[in-house]
Amino acid sequence: MNSHLKFDFHTHHYRCGHARGEIRDYIEAAINNGLDMIGIADHSPYFASEEEQPFPGIAMGKSEFPAYIREVLMLKEEFQGKIDVLLGIESDFFPDHINLYKKQYDQYPFDYIIGSVHHVDGINIFKKGRWDGLTEQEKIATKERYYHLIEQSAKSGLFQILGHIDAMKGFYPAFSKIQTNAIDHTLKVIGENEIAIEINTSGNTKDCGGWYPADDILERALYYGVKPTFGSDAHDPERVGDEFELVRQRLKEIGFKDWAYFKEKKRYLYHL
Repeated sequence: MNSHLKFDFHTHHYRCGHARGEIRDYIEAAINNGLDMIGIADHSPYFASEEEQPFPGIAMGKSEFPAYIREVLMLKEEFQGKIDVLLGIESDFFPDHINLYKKQYDQYPFDYIIGSVHHVDGINIFKKGRWDGLTEQEKIATKERYYHLIEQSAKSGLFQILGHIDAMKGFYPAFSKIQTNAIDHTLKVIGENEIAIEINTSGNTKDCGGWYPADDILERALYYGVKPTFGSDAHDPERVGDEFELVRQRLKEIGFKDWAYFKEKKRYLYHL
């Protein structure tokens, strides 16, 4: 056992249509990288859609969902004693469909659910052209709507972890410079609701580089009592646990004392 608990709560696999490899490959990569815990958290299906799989390159089909759960639970058993395999999901947050998603998730023994806002004004946050031609005021309004959605997701009671809370900068690095107090307000709400935010190292794979969220947001998060956790957001087994140690060191430098992990939706704090 490491003197420090090592974990990664955010990994994908082939079912989402844009990741490589089987769940087993991610678990084996985690063992090879000395992790104590590996969370599988593929993208949730579009439960509100009439179609089985409206966006095959983005998320699994609805009928795949039970098979996904079964496979993770089977592997949890198989790897018991070698590594803790945790059942998670990265859930889209659509305020209008919150009850529908809740009903789906309540049927299964999730260790945690990551709530991620991927759409603002009906447009994907990573869509490269979405900022073209917007005035400064419209950019501010868009950023504020993004953080308002994250805030609603924090209050929804559905999630234990909030995913990549400044990912909108992914293909638009200037996003970080749009001035608004919305982030502070959102972090305050997250802190009051005892939800963790992940330090997600996949920003490195996008134009913005670095992690989600950026250091200045982490400093504010500390101020509001928000607890961090770790997720590589690996879409390739090679990225499991990516930069875990660097993140741990950085959080200590910023002033965090502990971070969160989850089992059966219960939050545990572990010293950094």
